[in-house]
Amino acid sequence: MIRVVDVHKSFGGQQVLKGVNLEFTTGKITTIVGTSGCGKTVLLKHLNALLLPDRGEVLIDDVDITKLRRKELYAMRGRFGVLFQGAALLDSMTIFDNVAFPLREKTEMSEPQIHKKVEERLDQVGLEGMGYKYPAELSGGMKKRAGLARALIMDPEIVLFDEPTTGLDPVLATGIHQLIARTQATFGFTGVVVSHTIPQVFEISDYVAILANGVIEEAKPTKEFKASQNPVVQQFIKGETEGPIRVL
Repeated sequence: MIRVVDVHKSFGGQQVLKGVNLEFTTGKITTIVGTSGCGKTVLLKHLNALLLPDRGEVLIDDVDITKLRRKELYAMRGRFGVLFQGAALLDSMTIFDNVAFPLREKTEMSEPQIHKKVEERLDQVGLEGMGYKYPAELSGGMKKRAGLARALIMDPEIVLFDEPTTGLDPVLATGIHQLIARTQATFGFTGVVVSHTIPQVFEISDYVAILANGVIEEAKPTKEFKASQNPVVQQFIKGETEGPIRVL
């Protein structure tokens, strides 16, 4: 479904992506790991053209989305759901209205139809009966669940997860990982997760790729990735400061 081909990206003269090549398998979860500041989120934002590369291609079903016109780009983005790092809920809206927002903005669904679908999604992420609350009244884990419900409300084909467990304790992080796996099994979307939470994230990933020094150093099915003798992979898994990964 998604192919990244020789993608380069710089900011203010600093080269972040230096020729990234990566494929994402349809209907599976691929996790991109790497040290903080290595460019994982930058790469993620290229997948739905929130950022455009300086050079290279991002292909969805063999269509290079970097060359789409505005109307075509908006249509393509409609295939995506995104769970942002901080959930990105609107503080002035209830959880119900946050989740309902895309339906009201982008569809012609009636309010009874919207109500039914929102309640279903809230139930599926473990927030049944919580729609009346505001974001400030929720814990960090509950905000992530609400963000996931909103990401899923338009039945996306692809869901991007930007550091979904940032700021959560290990117990809550495990719960969010399990929720991601469960919802992917239910909806069958293609999932792309950006994370540095190991080894927990391995449990939900079909494939793992490591971004280091501006390129994908290794990309394999999870079991093979964990067993890789690539020194970059081993340095990251072991958390060592000395090795081929440049520690920022």
